[in-house]
Amino acid sequence: MQSQFRKYYPYISPFDPCPPIQVKLYNVPPHLFIAFQPPGLPQFSPYEALKKGTLWPALYGPYESKIEEGSPWL
Repeated sequence: MQSQFRKYYPYISPFDPCPPIQVKLYNVPPHLFIAFQPPGLPQFSPYEALKKGTLWPALYGPYESKIEEGSPWL
C-alpha cells in the first residue's frame, strides 16, 4: 500500500517577492486505495472505532495538526 501522504514541487518564479515554499504536502484519503471491501477485514473495537472515526484500520487516516503549541489559534 502506498503512503497516503504525497508531496509535489511547485514552480518557483524568479520574480516571486516572498520566500518560496519548495515542497508542498497533501493528504490522499485511504479509501481511494481500496476498490471494494474484502471479506474478513480487521476491525477496531467499538470504543476505538468511535475515537478514530472508522471501524476498519485500513480506512483510518491520522490527522496531524499544523498548529504549533503556544500559537494564538489554540
